[in-house]
Amino acid sequence: MQSVCQRVGTCSSCLKRQLNGFLGLIKWQRRLVPPCVRTIYSETGKWEKSYGLETRKRVENWWLPRLKDQVCRISETNKSRPKFYVLSMFPYPSGKLHMGHVRVYTMSDAVARFQKMRGMQVINPMGWDAFGLPAENAAVEHGLHPASWTQSNIQHMREQFDALGLSFTWEREITTCLPEYYKWTQYLFLKLFEAGIVYQKEALVNWDPVDQTVLANEQVDDNGCSWRSGAKVEQKYLKQWFIKTTAYAKAMFDALSDLPEWYGIKEMQANWIGDCVGCYLDFLLKVDGEVTGEKLAAYTYTPEAIYGASHLYILPTHRLLHGNSSLKEVFQREFVPGKDSLTSVTAVNLLTDQEIPVVISAKTNFENFLDTKIGIPSTSAEDAAVAKNLGISFTEVIETLPNGLEKVINSAEITGMTRQEALKAVTQQAKNKRIGGDLTSDKLRDWLISRQRYWGTPIPIIHCQTCGTVPVPYEDLPVVLPNVSTFTGKGASPLETVPEWVNCFCPRCKAAARREADTMDTFVDSSWYYLRYTDPHNRDRPFNSDLADYWMPVDLYIGGKEHAVMHLFYARFFSHFCHDLKMTKHKEPFHKLLVQGLIKNQTFRLTTTGQCLKREEVDLTGTEPVHLKTGENLLVAWEKMSKSKHNGIDPEELVKEYGIDTLRLYILFAAPPEQDILWDAKTDAMPGVQRWQTRLWALVTKLIEARTSGTMPNPELLNKKEKAEARKIWEQKNLVISEVTEYFTKDHLFNAAISRLMSLTNILHQASRPLILHSTEFEDALASLCIMVAPMAPHIASEMWKGLAHMQNKLCTHHHWDADVLHQSWPKVDPEFLQPSDVVEMSVLINNKACGTVFVPQQAARNFEEVHELVLQSELGIKHLQGRTIKKAFLSPRTALINFLVQE
Repeated sequence: MQSVCQRVGTCSSCLKRQLNGFLGLIKWQRRLVPPCVRTIYSETGKWEKSYGLETRKRVENWWLPRLKDQVCRISETNKSRPKFYVLSMFPYPSGKLHMGHVRVYTMSDAVARFQKMRGMQVINPMGWDAFGLPAENAAVEHGLHPASWTQSNIQHMREQFDALGLSFTWEREITTCLPEYYKWTQYLFLKLFEAGIVYQKEALVNWDPVDQTVLANEQVDDNGCSWRSGAKVEQKYLKQWFIKTTAYAKAMFDALSDLPEWYGIKEMQANWIGDCVGCYLDFLLKVDGEVTGEKLAAYTYTPEAIYGASHLYILPTHRLLHGNSSLKEVFQREFVPGKDSLTSVTAVNLLTDQEIPVVISAKTNFENFLDTKIGIPSTSAEDAAVAKNLGISFTEVIETLPNGLEKVINSAEITGMTRQEALKAVTQQAKNKRIGGDLTSDKLRDWLISRQRYWGTPIPIIHCQTCGTVPVPYEDLPVVLPNVSTFTGKGASPLETVPEWVNCFCPRCKAAARREADTMDTFVDSSWYYLRYTDPHNRDRPFNSDLADYWMPVDLYIGGKEHAVMHLFYARFFSHFCHDLKMTKHKEPFHKLLVQGLIKNQTFRLTTTGQCLKREEVDLTGTEPVHLKTGENLLVAWEKMSKSKHNGIDPEELVKEYGIDTLRLYILFAAPPEQDILWDAKTDAMPGVQRWQTRLWALVTKLIEARTSGTMPNPELLNKKEKAEARKIWEQKNLVISEVTEYFTKDHLFNAAISRLMSLTNILHQASRPLILHSTEFEDALASLCIMVAPMAPHIASEMWKGLAHMQNKLCTHHHWDADVLHQSWPKVDPEFLQPSDVVEMSVLINNKACGTVFVPQQAARNFEEVHELVLQSELGIKHLQGRTIKKAFLSPRTALINFLVQE
């Protein structure tokens, strides 16, 4: 297990040595080959005039290993420097990258390179969401141990990443299935347990009656049958572990308003959480006056009226009627279908000590996902009707005064309070006693994390007959997965079959005990990984708080829309929890969110059976595609790429055919990030970016030829018309720098950025020969163009820069010609381009103290959001505001002044 990273590292270094040796051999052989063979400047010192297939291959072969060693390496974090943390959602190591991976990681790579060129200290980390069901399925089907299968897949995918030239901060690599990672997942579980936010209760699972095993949802087919045995799947109650995410519902809902626009994702998060108007309160159940040991949490929309509760209301489908409860028999005996059934079971409110009867509802469902409610007649006509019909007495607890104000009466110490005051008092009391009280909605459910699987993080709990549920001591972490050699997919969890692991001693009384055999949902592993990246090698704690406070929040989080609800919600939950433990100063983990669309390809289905055909089984020569064998018309649709639909594209094949840079540019240019890409290499996008690279190369060729023509460049030799042309080039250069910078920092519209760079390319191609030879503006615009291309197409940009750097008679002295293009500073707009009339000098105050000024465009000076963003992105903002919690900001309506109130 521990050798995963080591082996991958060894393989990549071996690969590098082999590649370097291979390139050295090429250089030696080239002296012997005829001059007609394509060469590149970096190898020979001679510029190749055209950018054809062979040149492209040589450029990428030369630069691929060199760029890999340059980018995003940080030996030690320098907290005095401005930072940028770009994070793309880490992959499950399935063994093969698909085009969705290529899209998300190309975007994070481009952003990382851009921010590094802006002078930021950048991390763009990568790791592996390595636990999960597919590894266990592979063990069952192919006899491969999940660890071996996962390790092999990680190794292969790392090689694929390297082949795509992606610039990850590999020294921060994490793998969730390694004990050095999941030790800290278990640590956080124990912290949740201590806080009373982890608990056990019965919940339904999918049960295969033939194989006698629990099935995941994805192991149940569309007909409700087991994927392996074919048996009809049953629903069975098992005791499961839950995390009480509802405890943070209100805080997480309210925090959404402080986040920037998330392309509609904030609305999805808000909808998932729901309106947090009520809360759960805990009750103890009794039968015939005897305490049963059964505890029940019930929801109320009006906690302030809790002293007026008349009954507890449960659905006929409630677990108490169908699970393994000691009350099951009583409830089933006293339940009359179709009627509200008053039972002999009573519930003691642990907050008020009131005892009220339990009623089984005549309804089949309550609002949203509720199955247990508190009946309060004072605030619900429906509850009042139920109480009256069943002869249950109740007390009025809400009084309306003549002025319309509602006050609480007959309610012990909260009597006389307004409803709002009483709500705060009741919920706070309940929270203090750990018996509920957290405001949440009627639609949000707690997070079920138990999995009856082997390949997951072991839950660090020991069950003792004397002491009950006992947490594993911190010093005994990690609870390491035992080595299981046989996987059948049948019977109990594989962990149950390892007696030397499951049988243990209670940490408290030292008596014989048993380990918890469930493992955690893999969403738990991925809910805090962004924090581990800030300090991935820490052996003493999950992460160092100072490092987390420096790097967090993630400045840009990139991933698929399918993860924009559950994963994002769980990640935000863990971040809020760590903040409450004083482990981090930031509540929210992600500042900006970039949700990318899918890459879709055509599917061809038989109309009769719906079966998807392979491309080679389809006749595409006619006006409509038909089945090659039968001539049958086909259903054609654009769908997400998938092996089962035979519409996937192998990124490795595309790299071989088009090259790394072309594939990267296509991915970035074909559509805005949040939109789907309909894959068709014959459309304008692919040929368009191929032509553009050829035209970029041609510009460098033109300038090199002009400067080696024997005529010395001299700007004074330009006539009036040519100087006017040079001025236009200068203006266009500045305009494009301004726009492309904004596209990279504001909306991440890479397609628009490429479009503007293409337009600058066209303008430079129109330049006359004297202008190319003698104009500083042309040279500077071409150098700036080359720099701006570099984050998106680093290989061709690196070679073009090398050609420009060694060109004779250069006119521009402000570029660092002795450094590679990716080590250049991102170009800035020339100050004189923004005329005084076009800019406003904005005074910046922090906590009412002046700390400098920032120039902003005139048209943005009255727009709070634009000024706010421009100041944050300025050198002043990076120096004084980055990493600090901004409570509020005020833009003066009369003067050019913005005041930030920040937490000291």
